[in-house]
This record gives sequence, structure tokens and C-alpha cells, in this order.
Amino acid sequence: MEATAVMTERRHEKYERLIGRAQALPPVPCAVAHPCDESSLRGAVQAGQMGLLKPILVGPKARIAAVAAQFGIDISAVEVVDAPHSEAAAETAVRLAREGKAEVLMKGSLHTDEIMAAVVKRDTGLRTSRRISHCFIMDVPAIDRVVVITDAAVNIFPTLEDKIHIVQNAIDMARALGLQQPKVAILSAMETVNPKVPSTIEAAALCKMAERGQITGGLLDGPLALDNAIDLGAARIKKITSPVAGLADILVVPDLEAGNMLAKSLSFMAEADAAGIVLGARVPVILTSRADSVTARLASCAVAALVAQARRADMQQAVA
Repeated sequence: MEATAVMTERRHEKYERLIGRAQALPPVPCAVAHPCDESSLRGAVQAGQMGLLKPILVGPKARIAAVAAQFGIDISAVEVVDAPHSEAAAETAVRLAREGKAEVLMKGSLHTDEIMAAVVKRDTGLRTSRRISHCFIMDVPAIDRVVVITDAAVNIFPTLEDKIHIVQNAIDMARALGLQQPKVAILSAMETVNPKVPSTIEAAALCKMAERGQITGGLLDGPLALDNAIDLGAARIKKITSPVAGLADILVVPDLEAGNMLAKSLSFMAEADAAGIVLGARVPVILTSRADSVTARLASCAVAALVAQARRADMQQAVA
């Protein structure tokens, strides 16, 4: 069988495993902010029908009903909370999460800035002690595992302090997905510490922090160039002895530009799908896009559901 055929057969299998894992658990309530177009409404309802989430549609009732009728989407069994416009929908969805009525947020047909502005509001939002960050969960046909890229959507030029939170958010998410000790590669353009390249110094500092218990739950190494992080052959050629090199589950990029280019390169040149969620708030936030494939959209829902379930379990254990 040709390599391209093998890649086609393998596409989505990793997402399908995540979706199956989430379906084995009770669906978590999800507030969907302003689902007023076909893709956002259908995606939320489909996630509910598959048992990934229990959607709560937040927005103008009449408009949501009209979209459902126009596109033949059955919302008869779905709770709808009325909100007059997109800004009010975002604020109401966040309020439902603050009140414990929703354990996940999902962006509907409103701008990302609108829902994130409601999330980060100091008094009424969902802030925690953590820095908010984004993870792309990439299903790359040529790679035998899901690869996480962070942060490629929220933090433009993260400081070393920001990166501590970015790394910990990603590790906690990966553990919720079933990885007991995720392997974390701190990326740069090279695999040696160079005082002239700040990202290499920050990589070394992050690894030392992990050794000292300031970052927990994962296995860190860096700086590593991209090839050394994901390809064992490249790591061997460079004679890099590391339990992370060539086997990384999480790729921590130097800044948003590098992460965005990496994620889009995988999507458009390696036929990868990119699911994604925002972490660091009280609940995970699903930032859907009309360009997302159905499978990627459902995978984002599955990841958010698994993160929410893990948080619920941690809270129950803390109470006990």
C-alpha cells in the first residue's frame, strides 16, 4: 500500500479515540454563546447527540429557533437561555459557568474577542491564578500520536513567567486525555543553550523549574529544534540523549507567530486537523471556527469534556 493511502486511512483515528474516551463518560453541561448560524448550532447539537456535551444554547431565542428551522436542526430537547445579542450571550454563558451550571464554554457565531472579554473580566469573569493559554491538539496523519502545540492563539510574546503557566496548562490537559506523564519539548531553532537566543535560555530555565517541582506532571526537555522533538531519527543524528527528543507529546513554541505558523503548516502541508481549546480559566473554552472540519470540532468538544471531567474528579477528591 502506498504511503499516501496509509496516511489517509490513519487520518482522524487519534481524534476518534479521544471522542470515544469522552463518550464513555457522562456528558458535561456546556454553555454555547450565541449559536446563531448553521455551523455553530449544528456543531453544538451534534456534540449533544453524541453524548460529548449537554449543550445550553445562550442567545436570542427567536433567532436560534429560526436558524434551527431553516437548516432542519432539532433543538426541541435542548435548553435555550435567552440573551438579546452576542455580548449579552457571552456574559450570560460566563455567568452560567460561574454559577456551576456549565462546566464548559463554547464559542458560537460571535467574535472570539467577545467571548474572551467576558471570560477575563476581573470581577465577573472566569479568571484563576493561571495565565490563560490555548492548545491546538493536532491529528497529524504521519505521526502516531496526537501532538499538542501551545500557545499559538492567545499569548503573543509570552514571558518566562507566562510560559510556566502555558506549560502547566498543557500538561494538565494532556493528563486529562490519558497521558500519565506527557513529554514536553520546549522548542527553539537549535538544541543548545545560546545566550544570544532568548528562547533557548527560557527553555533551560523551564526544564530546571520542572526538576525543582515548580512545573509538575510532565517530562520536560529543551531547547529542542522541531525535528529533534518529533523525529527519533533526527534526534539520533544529533546524538541527543533524552526521553523527550523524538517522542514529544507537547510542543511549546517561543511565541504566537511561531506557533501559528507551525500549526497552519501542519494543517495545509501535512493534512493535519487542529482541534483547540483555551485553558487556565475556571472552565475550558472551545473556540470553534467555521473552517473546522466536523471531526476537529467534535474533537475539541471531546477534549474540553475530558478536561472538565478531570477537574470534577480533582474537586471531588479534594473534598473527600
